[in-house]
Amino acid sequence: MCGIVGILDTRGKREIDQDQLRRMNDTQHHRGPDEGDIYVEPGVGFGHRRLSVIDISLGQQPLGNEDGSVMVCYNGEIYNYRELTAELKALGHTFKTKSDTEVIVHAWEQWGEQCVEHFRGMFAFGLWDRNQQVMFLARDRMGVKPMYYAMLPDGFFVFSSELKALRSLNGLPREIDPQAVEDYFAYGYVPEPKTIYKGALKLSPGFRLLQKVGAPLAEPQQFWDVPFKRHAGMTLGDAEGELVERLREAVKIRLVAEVPLGAFLSGGVDSSAVVAMMAGLSDGPVNTCSIAFKDKAFDESAYAAQVAQQYGTDHHVETVDTDDYGLLDTLADLYDEPYADSSAIPTYRVCELARKRVTVALSGDGGDENLAGYRRYRYAMAENRVRGRIPIGLRKPLFGTLGRLYPKADWAPRVFRAKTTFEALSRDLVEGYFHGVSIMSDQMRQQLFTPKFRAGLQGYKAIDVMRAHADQAPTDDPLSLIQYLDMKTYLPGDILTKVDRASMAHALEVRVPLLDHKLVEWISGLPPEMKLNGSEGKYVFKKSMESYLPNDILYRRKQGFAVPLAAWFRGPLRERVRSSLLGPSLAATGIFNQAYLNEMVEQHQSGRRDYSAPIWTLLMFEAFLRKEMQA
Repeated sequence: MCGIVGILDTRGKREIDQDQLRRMNDTQHHRGPDEGDIYVEPGVGFGHRRLSVIDISLGQQPLGNEDGSVMVCYNGEIYNYRELTAELKALGHTFKTKSDTEVIVHAWEQWGEQCVEHFRGMFAFGLWDRNQQVMFLARDRMGVKPMYYAMLPDGFFVFSSELKALRSLNGLPREIDPQAVEDYFAYGYVPEPKTIYKGALKLSPGFRLLQKVGAPLAEPQQFWDVPFKRHAGMTLGDAEGELVERLREAVKIRLVAEVPLGAFLSGGVDSSAVVAMMAGLSDGPVNTCSIAFKDKAFDESAYAAQVAQQYGTDHHVETVDTDDYGLLDTLADLYDEPYADSSAIPTYRVCELARKRVTVALSGDGGDENLAGYRRYRYAMAENRVRGRIPIGLRKPLFGTLGRLYPKADWAPRVFRAKTTFEALSRDLVEGYFHGVSIMSDQMRQQLFTPKFRAGLQGYKAIDVMRAHADQAPTDDPLSLIQYLDMKTYLPGDILTKVDRASMAHALEVRVPLLDHKLVEWISGLPPEMKLNGSEGKYVFKKSMESYLPNDILYRRKQGFAVPLAAWFRGPLRERVRSSLLGPSLAATGIFNQAYLNEMVEQHQSGRRDYSAPIWTLLMFEAFLRKEMQA
């Protein structure tokens, strides 16, 4: 696991500024504290920070082919590298290391741009081919590993693992993108391929980019998508058995390492299932770690301990103070652009704990998106069934009016009590789902932004992100469609970003077996009713795990990491909220309606409304701005 940076002169072979390249590389020292090096030749420069996991003695980067005409700088793990090494050797390629990095070089020589289709794993890399005069970038199918890039005004093409490396360049235009701001206050993160800056982009998951010398900025090309191709004749019993075998195999290939390896264990279904598979594949006790909270309302450590005892793991727990708000500014440093998932705080702490024991940890991330585990899927499908019974011509005026008139509808049937439910029912599936997951609704963002800022958006709305993905979706099944939307937005933009930055801040590699692309492809083909059965999410997964995990692990209410934002903002962070939201930083941007900010603060701190999620989102934006002014 590593941090990578690269520079390509697209206008010729100008000398690479080695001091600048080293500065870029040093910004990512935390990603690879074991080793670091740079490589330069006329018009090209690579930098690399290494966390040694496989072939510790010989896997240094940047790494080239026999004559040095192909060089690669790579972050990630290719789990099928041994099979590919044997295949490529049989095709006449000569290897000088036993690392997965060298596989990329020879796979490029053999298959060109199609090389990525042979890789199974998590990866982001830049590859220079001197003979063809091209720089090739690629990012893994699910977006486990990050990749940022930009074309600078002077014709230098640059890329990196984290945005901070690009931000260290004097030539990077750092004008804030208004569309990214609109997206952020809807989603709580800036979705791919945008960044907070107009002048920089993310390479989207499952995309590759071929940048030629002498050419303008290239358009990324997609090489993979979640297929959602239905399996024929699959019974529930068949699916249960095959799911266990496929998960076991996905875990097994992720146990290769020359350093201490373990797992996160939260006590939820996904991490518990991964640990169960690891225990069956390991000769000795599995290293597991979890965090406990002093406030029992947020604490799941007893469930983690139950699984640890069942499988005899070497289990380690640390108790975290629920009031762990001191990390707020640390998070702004980690994420480089506005990022508003408050569960980044406990995620940071569990990574900190894990690194004391291991260098590699397996996690259960991805199970909710793959297997429809979020409660919001259940709500969305219930709303969609109601939509299907009422003609659109009647539904929009009826539920649209109810949504405007009834902030609370206690007289209505349970499914119709919430104002947000009425509003969702007046919309189509994509619009309703977007409305349900938004941190701040369209109406709130209208009030949040100044008229001048709204005019500058020129009609752009954050829902356009989901609309674009829905237009490309390979399925028209309602549940599969919203799972697909999450896999394109929430999973890479929030979940995987959170884990990558929190883990790499502690030089910890996290592997994600539930996001193995072969497993994802297979699960996507299961009938939707095997994933969401009535009100039970992850139905087939839970059934398949019944002989491995107790029912109170499998069928208890999902909890997840949470922090007490509402209480913080009325208590210990009361003055921080007021100074940040009502102070000069936000006012100076011209983006925000100060009267509405004041209204939000006053109503939340008086207890009349709960604006904790929007306030956290604003706090993190203000922290980003302060960091930006210091840079």
